[in-house]
Amino acid sequence: MSVKLVTYAVSDIGRVRSSNQDGGYTGYQLHFVADGMGGHAGGDIASAMAAQQIAQTDNLYATPEDAGAVLLAAILEANEKLAATVREHPTFAGMGTTFSGLMFTGDKAVVAHIGDSRIYRLRDDEVQQVTKDHTFVQKLVDTGRITPAEALIHPRRNVLMRVLGDTPERPQVDSWVEDALPGDRWMLCSDGLCGYVDDTVIARNLRTKAPAEDVAQDLLGEALEAGAPDNVTIVMVDVLNAGARPDFEPTPIYVGSAAKDVVIAERKGKSVLQLFDPRALSSFFRGSEETTDFVPESAEYLEKVMADTYRRIRFRKLRQVLTILAISAVAMAGLWFGYNYTQTKFYVGESNGHVTIYKGIRERLGPIGFSSVYSETDVLVADLSEYHRGLLERTIYATDLADAYRIIETLTTGDGNG
Repeated sequence: MSVKLVTYAVSDIGRVRSSNQDGGYTGYQLHFVADGMGGHAGGDIASAMAAQQIAQTDNLYATPEDAGAVLLAAILEANEKLAATVREHPTFAGMGTTFSGLMFTGDKAVVAHIGDSRIYRLRDDEVQQVTKDHTFVQKLVDTGRITPAEALIHPRRNVLMRVLGDTPERPQVDSWVEDALPGDRWMLCSDGLCGYVDDTVIARNLRTKAPAEDVAQDLLGEALEAGAPDNVTIVMVDVLNAGARPDFEPTPIYVGSAAKDVVIAERKGKSVLQLFDPRALSSFFRGSEETTDFVPESAEYLEKVMADTYRRIRFRKLRQVLTILAISAVAMAGLWFGYNYTQTKFYVGESNGHVTIYKGIRERLGPIGFSSVYSETDVLVADLSEYHRGLLERTIYATDLADAYRIIETLTTGDGNG
């Protein structure tokens, strides 16, 4: 028996942090949260890299066992990629990320979990925490050293015992299969929610009949009201009968750090990693807030203040012009850098009914596109298997041009999942 899914994802930087180290994804069958290790350099890089690597497994598999094997392999591959990145960029030593995800297959859901992000499930009005935190304090609770209430205020409550990334040990990922029944409501979240909002409040919100988007936004509001000292990421998944006709179209959505590209930049003569989001360039053009000045009721002082004010206005206009020119130069340089970066990428798609290699990235910034046809092959899309046509419709990203040709060869020979 198959089911239908209605999903929603949201991520917020919170009220304290200067960057969002959370990444989240909701797609067709795969949904997850990845929380970069707070306090470590590159937490946002780690969660973004892991999320973008693992999201590539978002496909329909024949059995839960197949789905679980592919998902676990992708998680371990992401871990190796993070470790290799640290070896190449030692300044990111210690970076890592949690991962809590669900891969649906028919009426089953494969759970994969490492770290302290959580998965909750509402079934028949009962809310259950499906995953167990891999933290120091959870270990103390399990061994009877402290109570769950004491764990919430323990000074080492944020110490992780399992994580993906720069660790000396092979990651131990918890994985098993759960039933996915119509009426179930699943919620995946980073500890920015469950670490500061009580489970009773979480359960009360999950029990409402409100749509997934409203519940996620309400829970985000609860976290913000609690002070939101950490990033907050929430992914909602509602399970419906296969015959249901919801006003919802599944589409891959990345939130938080996962929505940004990891790029290599030069800084002080060294290659460093950073996150690049072309949409953030618009923030350069936001005006500054108005300030209010106090002027005492004295004619003499008023004349003095007015004369000084006129001088400031003249200099302010000059500064504004120079600032606009400088910001415009920075923005143009950023656009130039971003565009040139996109032109180092390739993906395989469709053009005029043929399998085609595109140079650039499929994403757009408003009316601006970042890709062009590099090579339209003789391979007809109609000649491919249904599975491969589905992959092509969703775009197959390549690591480089050689990889793009390898992908086309795979499509034509029928290798892979089909």
